[in-house]
Amino acid sequence: MIDTPGHVDFTAEVERSLRVLDGAVGAYCAVGGVEPQSETVWRQADKYNVPRMGYVNKMDRSGADFFEVVRQMKDVLGATPAVIAVPIGAEENFKGIVDLIKMKAILWHDETMGAEYDVEEIPADMVDECNEWRNKLVELAAEQDENLMEKFFEDPDSITEEELIAAIRKGTLNLTLTPMTCGSSFKNKGVQTLLDYVCMFLPSPLDTPVITGTNPETGEEETRTPDEEDHTSALAFKIATDPYVGRLTFFRVYSGKIEAGSYVYNVRSGKKERISRIFQMHSNHQNPVEVIGAGDIGAGVGFKDIHTGDTLVDDAAFPLVLESMDFPDPVIGIAVEPKTQKDLDKLSNGLAKLAEEDPTFTVRTDEQSGQTVISGMGELHLDIIIDRLKREFKVECNQGKPQVNYKEAITQTVNHREVYKKQSGGRGKFADIIVNVGPVDEDYDWREKGALQFINSVTGGNIPKEFIPSVQKGFEAAMKNGVLGGFPMDSLKVELCDGSFHPVDSDQLSFELAAQMAYKACCAKAKPVLMEPIMKLEVVTPEENMGDVIGDLNKRRGQVEGMDTTRTGARLVKAMVPLAEMFGYVTALRTITSGRATSSMTYDHHAPVSSGIAKAVLEECKGRVDLV
Repeated sequence: MIDTPGHVDFTAEVERSLRVLDGAVGAYCAVGGVEPQSETVWRQADKYNVPRMGYVNKMDRSGADFFEVVRQMKDVLGATPAVIAVPIGAEENFKGIVDLIKMKAILWHDETMGAEYDVEEIPADMVDECNEWRNKLVELAAEQDENLMEKFFEDPDSITEEELIAAIRKGTLNLTLTPMTCGSSFKNKGVQTLLDYVCMFLPSPLDTPVITGTNPETGEEETRTPDEEDHTSALAFKIATDPYVGRLTFFRVYSGKIEAGSYVYNVRSGKKERISRIFQMHSNHQNPVEVIGAGDIGAGVGFKDIHTGDTLVDDAAFPLVLESMDFPDPVIGIAVEPKTQKDLDKLSNGLAKLAEEDPTFTVRTDEQSGQTVISGMGELHLDIIIDRLKREFKVECNQGKPQVNYKEAITQTVNHREVYKKQSGGRGKFADIIVNVGPVDEDYDWREKGALQFINSVTGGNIPKEFIPSVQKGFEAAMKNGVLGGFPMDSLKVELCDGSFHPVDSDQLSFELAAQMAYKACCAKAKPVLMEPIMKLEVVTPEENMGDVIGDLNKRRGQVEGMDTTRTGARLVKAMVPLAEMFGYVTALRTITSGRATSSMTYDHHAPVSSGIAKAVLEECKGRVDLV
């Protein structure tokens, strides 16, 4: 079992866990309901086709409402919740649940903190309500199976417990329904039942009959089976630094097995590596084992060159690349330096290890100021990184003001001819290209297909085929630095129309350099714009403070997109706000509302900045050398 943080700043942990898990349990607060972070995680689970269950926690809290959360699951997430248990009481009167499959009441003993419970008949005042929800459950289950549907129309009572469980399981695995239960984890009420339901409804590794990957040599799809006798295929999904054993690589074995002391082949690096020891992890305890078989997750020691998302196989003769993970780009950065000069090496060593562990955390050196800039998914993310540097690597840091990770884009298409000619005695350099450079087509998904939409329209061999990839490579390299402030460009369309070459002086490097020069010339003429990260913000505030909250958001260049009323009578304000205006917002919100409002924020998209603000940002970037 893998527990992931709920906060959106740590989305990488959720992303890589969902990639390797067979099933998931989404935990929701009985009072707060479906929050913005829940939406983000739900979309990630959809992306990896992970069957899931819903568990509504904190049923003993004031304001708890299980059925309201079920409604939100349907309205906000677009899920089909199948209620398999209803609560007996709520808030301080929460005693237990009614299992709608067995139609029995389960009541926990408060004095044993949920260790003991009684199975009884359904309380008389709940029979009608339970029958109603049971009928809804049976109807949902019947939709998953034609035979069951016939039985349901003839005589719903003739459907057996086993048939009902099989149908709910089938719907869960097909992602057509989501079983929902509830409890209070703090008092261990409902947890045992939840674990029983996990075993009943969520898949085992054997429920995936074949694992599909790509053969890197042929580019064709190949399959493996979840069988220890098949060829080994495993996915490295997490790298962690352990104070005792060093670098721990977590991997999921999909087929075959990995043994301690054996060699595995890393398809990305093309190298064989020996795994000296392997462990099964139980929280922070490592249990040494001799073998990790198909379907299991383990951790290995001994890898020298491995990255998150690498595929491991048993032999170079049977290569396979499993689908990796996509991680969002960081949106915020701060400059850091050690408080004492002697800590400089410790800082760079600590940052390198943390960047290896977390794909959404990056470290770079600012070319203009020489500062070390660390970037992450939010203020909390970077606060935790700084805290880990102090605790784990014993480095005290000074840190600068937060910086927004801007991007650049162009708004027009430009035609340009670039001739690169250099003569320095002996063999010279020559490349000549004619290109159209502009924004990507509307139907081009650059996140899936790559940042550069490259079209080769050269005919008649005016540019030899072996030089075309160099032009593409030159543009791809150049996109890392925009023409306005050196910020990266997310997407670009380049059409190579024509050109010429010299039979002696032309080579691949010449065409690559010509492409980079063409990029700078084109982008300067194509009306470049600065793009800033826009955050999706939700604020829950008392009615009397709503005007102040909206007024403050307007000052921060926010666009209010909607207002709603929560069950408790508070107002929910939804807005899109630039990240640049949101530093320290939690403190400001507390001041405006006397501490009564709460907010949550997730990254949504990048959008163009107005010319006045862009000018100020670019001037600040050029003159930024200050460290707080």
